[in-house]
This record gives sequence, C-alpha cells and structure tokens, in this order.
Amino acid sequence: MANRVQIPTRNSALIAMIADEDTVTGFLLAGVGNVDLRRKTNYLIVDSKTTMKQIEDAFREFTTREDIAVVLISQYVANMIRFLVDGYNKPIPAILEIPSKDHPYDPTHDSVLSRVKYLFSAESVASGRR
Repeated sequence: MANRVQIPTRNSALIAMIADEDTVTGFLLAGVGNVDLRRKTNYLIVDSKTTMKQIEDAFREFTTREDIAVVLISQYVANMIRFLVDGYNKPIPAILEIPSKDHPYDPTHDSVLSRVKYLFSAESVASGRR
C-alpha cells in the first residue's frame, strides 16, 4: 500500500491550506499535503515571520490553480486578507474558514456563513432576490 503510485487524473483535486503550523501539520499527517515536480506545495504555514504579501500571493495562487478544489484557511488568517476572501465568488475552489488552536472561530466573520444568511434572510426571500 505504501508503494502505491497515485496517478493524477482530470477528476482528482487537492485541498489547499493556509493556516498556522499546528493546523497544517495535522492535515499533513492526515494525507492532505502535496508537493509537485516544481516543488510547489498546496499549503502555506503562517507564523510571525509570514508577510501579508506571502499570504495574499498564496491565496491568489491556490484559488487559480486547476488542481485545487477546496482552500481551507484559518479564520484569523482570513481576517488578515478579508478583502480578498470576501471578494472571491467562484464556486471552485471553495473557501472554508476553519478555527485554529489559538484563535477561536467567530461565525460573525465567516464570509460563507454571511452569504448563506443573506440568501435565506427574510428580506431577500420577500423581495425575490435569490
């Protein structure tokens, strides 16, 4: 089983991560990590030395790559680049904000949850805007 080679197909897709070291390590241990032939990874570990530009570039790269279906991003990191996360409106890759060990999840800042609330709010249903 360990020697099994995974053959990439048009239907295979990756999960990308932008999060703190503990969160990324947990997902890497679960088998989410990938390094391609050009040494490009599907994750970015955010720490005190990570610049805003690195986070923004990783988000833009992950949301434009053809082989990524889901981008998991820690909510506190998403808050750093909230303008990019809120401005993203494509269905694939899907953006999911997740909690981290040191920063609890706050549903009021979740862009997906706020869009769902808007779609199912009384005002949007009554006015026919869906």
